This record gives sequence, C-alpha cells and structure tokens, in this order.
Amino acid sequence: MGILERKLRDKEEMKSLILTTAMKLFMEEGFQNISIRRIADKIEYSPATIYLYFKDKDDILYALHTEGFDELYKRQLTVESIKDPRERLIKHGEIYIRFAMEKPEYYNLMFIERGPAKKFSENEGWTVGRRSYEFFRGDVRQAIEAGVLPRGDADTAAFGLWSQAHGIVSLILRNRCVMLDQNRLLETGLSAFHYMVKGSEVVFPAQH
Repeated sequence: MGILERKLRDKEEMKSLILTTAMKLFMEEGFQNISIRRIADKIEYSPATIYLYFKDKDDILYALHTEGFDELYKRQLTVESIKDPRERLIKHGEIYIRFAMEKPEYYNLMFIERGPAKKFSENEGWTVGRRSYEFFRGDVRQAIEAGVLPRGDADTAAFGLWSQAHGIVSLILRNRCVMLDQNRLLETGLSAFHYMVKGSEVVFPAQH
C-alpha cells in the first residue's frame, strides 16, 4: 500500500471513528447536550482534529442522517421488482419497520431525536430524506391510479401511511408496548401496516 492510499485509509478510519462515537453520545446523552469537545475527549483527540473533518456538530449529525437514509433507500430499491401496487406498498412498510428495528440508533437520529432543522434546509432541501419520501410517494400514487387506494391526493395518502409506520416503530423503540410480548412486537407492527394498506376504508381528500 502506497503512502497516498494509507493516508486515505487513515482519514476514512478517523472519520468513521468520529461518527461512531458521536452517534453513541447523541443517543446516550441527547444531541443538544453534546459538544465537539465532548466527542474529542471521548476519542482522545483534540477538537481541532474533528474540525478537520466536520465544521460543527450539526455537520456530524447531517453526515449520520445521510448514512441512515442511504441505507434506507438501498433497501427501498428492492421493491422495484414487485409489480403489484398493493404488494409494493406492503413491502415498503416492511422495509421501513425492519430498518427501524435493525438500525434503531440511525432511526432515532433520523426521525425522533430533535436536531437542527436549519442545517437540513441548507443542504439542498435535505435531498437524502426527500429521495426516500419521493420514492415511496411515487408508489403510493401508482397504487391510487390502480385503484388499490381510494382516489385522493398522493401526498396526503403517503403522509398517512408513513405516519402509521412511524407511530408503530416509535412506540416499539420507546418501549411503550409493554403489554405485548416483546418477541411479537415486530410481527405486530408489520401486521398493523398490512391492515392499513389492505383493509383501510379511509378516504384521502383531494388537494385543492
């Protein structure tokens, strides 16, 4: 391995260390309570080292969001092989819920933990998050056109279905389902989303 390759590897390893450490601290102590110095102390480097990679902790959070949404989107792409609009929506729900259960740290930072909204609006309208949502909304629109969902506004329908899945996983991740068998929580969440798609008679209003 040449000098350049080694430097690039070391740089990626340091960046990964910073992100992994920040993720752990954000989840344990809350984003608002963590400083760059706190992250630097944890990895036993000076704050100046972190500033070589990220300009502030908001930048670190944005990088973690990007990693999480990249992973979610990669999983979403697997629905492209499914032709039936109804089954595509059900698969979207399964992917979303399983992502939350398998990557709870990312999910919390992406959808639950309070973060700097200004930072995301500065980054081209938060393209990584919008990409996943637009992909899902496109499939919702196809389901409406195919008669799988009631006629109405695709944005309203997509938001309703997304909120349903988010509510399920938020309750599970926050341990608000103690009345249920812990081993069946994931199955319960998936079944609830299946019902929303297959059995719901909610009429989504048209946009005016």
